[in-house]
Amino acid sequence: MGKRQSRAWVVSDELWSLIEPLLPEPGPKLVSGRPRVPDRQALCGILFVLHTGIQWEYLPQELGFGSGMTCWRRLAAWNEAGVWGELHLVLLRKLRSAKKLDWSRAVIDSSHVRAGPAGPKSGPSPVDGTRPGSKHHILTDGQGIPLTVSLTGGNRNDVTQLLPSLDKVPAVAGLVGRPTPDMLFADRGYDHDKYRRLLWQRGIRPVIAERGGQHGTGLGTFRWVVERTISWLHGFRRLRIRWERRDDIHEAFLGLATCLITHRHVQHLC
Repeated sequence: MGKRQSRAWVVSDELWSLIEPLLPEPGPKLVSGRPRVPDRQALCGILFVLHTGIQWEYLPQELGFGSGMTCWRRLAAWNEAGVWGELHLVLLRKLRSAKKLDWSRAVIDSSHVRAGPAGPKSGPSPVDGTRPGSKHHILTDGQGIPLTVSLTGGNRNDVTQLLPSLDKVPAVAGLVGRPTPDMLFADRGYDHDKYRRLLWQRGIRPVIAERGGQHGTGLGTFRWVVERTISWLHGFRRLRIRWERRDDIHEAFLGLATCLITHRHVQHLC
């Protein structure tokens, strides 16, 4: 994907030109005093937290991004306005226009993250001594471009998110209806005859590893792309542990990170 800039929280002019038109108009200022922190600077503060994992209250004031609370409020407002979903769609449209989306197959997987405080969409993790945890569920195209990312409790079965993930794939302009991959690759966590039948009914060929089967089935040749995307997601330190009690704030970070990964693909492929 190319070498990242040393200060990854600096918003480039090109990225800002995509984000700025999507931001909602600010509401009236309720308290007189210091001027409103510009949106671009607040976004840099949000990205600083996302990349470094620092707690909001420790956001360095000398960077000029405003307070941690200012950045937190801006992130919550933009997420509520659907900014990250709209930005992701804009980026997918760019990839589709350049014929760089691979609909021949999709790949799905999930990853567990520990939850600091328990909250909505967290639950006792079966892989972490029943400590509170959450799951990131990721669906990518055939080359690992993220199509959907969602959050559930750590005790949710992976297969329960198979159809919801497909249903969340945005309708990319230029394609009739919702895009449907020809095949879906998944590991043993999705091994269930019911869901194989449901995939066939949608015209999708299921390629799912079977429980009890031998390893080395060859599925890894195709599935590694989603594992790489999960690795990219967790390269953002704020996503390695769910520190937010509020699920919408963690989902906001997930949505923003998904856009940043997709934007790298746009830069690389378009």
